[in-house]
Amino acid sequence: MAGGTNAAPARRLLVAMLLLSPLLGHAAAPGAVIPLQEGRPHHNNVSRQFCFNNVLPPTWRDIWTRMQIRVNSTRTLRVTQADSEADLQELEQFSIWNLLSSLFKEKINDTYIGLDLYSPQTCLRVELPEPDTTYSVIVLRWFDPKLFLVFFLGLLLFFCGDVLSRSQLFYYSAGISVGLLASLLILIYVVSRVMPKKSPIYLLLVGGWSFSLYLIQLVFKNLREIGRGYWQYGLGYLLLVGLGSFAVCYRYGPLEDERSIRLLAWALQLLGLLLMYAGIQIRPMALAFVATAVGTKYLEYPLQWGYAAYRMARRAATKPSPPRLLTEEEYRAQGEAETRRALEELRSYCNSPDFSAWTVVSRIQSPKRFADFVGGASHLTPNEVSVHEQEYGLGGSYLEGQLFEEEEEAEDTPVPPSPRAYLFLS
Repeated sequence: MAGGTNAAPARRLLVAMLLLSPLLGHAAAPGAVIPLQEGRPHHNNVSRQFCFNNVLPPTWRDIWTRMQIRVNSTRTLRVTQADSEADLQELEQFSIWNLLSSLFKEKINDTYIGLDLYSPQTCLRVELPEPDTTYSVIVLRWFDPKLFLVFFLGLLLFFCGDVLSRSQLFYYSAGISVGLLASLLILIYVVSRVMPKKSPIYLLLVGGWSFSLYLIQLVFKNLREIGRGYWQYGLGYLLLVGLGSFAVCYRYGPLEDERSIRLLAWALQLLGLLLMYAGIQIRPMALAFVATAVGTKYLEYPLQWGYAAYRMARRAATKPSPPRLLTEEEYRAQGEAETRRALEELRSYCNSPDFSAWTVVSRIQSPKRFADFVGGASHLTPNEVSVHEQEYGLGGSYLEGQLFEEEEEAEDTPVPPSPRAYLFLS
């Protein structure tokens, strides 16, 4: 009787272990870790552990190179990633967290695990929930055009952020794209605005945001399968949500406030820098590209400031040179040209509608002479021209007075004796 009583718990424990054995497939897996090599596939039909040791340091040729571990199988399986072999061994130990993670881990039959070029080791564990499952593991390295597109998009956003922030086409296209990608998040936000301030529904809304992000990630992961099997629903979603997003953008209109436009431009430029950094696998080169882009875009301001400081320092160091004086001929020619130009401006102003002719005519002594001048006649009479020639022309009194003054100054100035005079006096 006592022996039967002791056998019952043992049978229950054995049944529980048998039920949990499919969930803990790694319990039956061999403990050896299989090393992976680049380009060499490994085929297995039991649960295994794999590790890839990255011994080659990244070079400038790997700027847009991506490395991944592909696991492809005939049936669904579970793949767990670890940073090192020690972390992989910790997953082998039984714990409640490992049990829950294995229960909620997604079952897939084809997956890619990204490798960091700077990571020395990456490990993974493959679990087979179903028997008779065959799978292969291979390390791939290739040029990824998506990384180049991400880098080019970041470059475009950084250098064209000022123009895009003022573009109506970019405003509507960005609004429609945000509406298509985050329609569920926008719906949760609208519901949160309608709900009362003190309501337990906010606890559900917090979980709703996380659930929405999970759904968006799941849709992007299975976008190809959704497009193949449910393209009608996808097209209806695009039309419905796209038209709704366009209506909302049209209702509020593009940005008009200068500060809002500037903030949008800065946000686009910051997003562009982040995309440029994310699109390059070599981190020092990514930082160098980001610094070069920032210096190229904003280099004109330091150059202008440096050139202005150089000119100020040069002016302070050098003495100002005296201005060149005009000759008599240059002075006369410049005076005639400026007088002719001023008279033409005065004549054009008198012919304009803004000129009050009656007010001017009532104040001048000879209205007829003024009318002739406005009509195109000379501003001087023949008598005034002859008087000017007698006074300032060749042989005039003004020039004669100048000549006599120069001769008198020359006579008053003492002339030093010559060296011969000194000899004669001595």
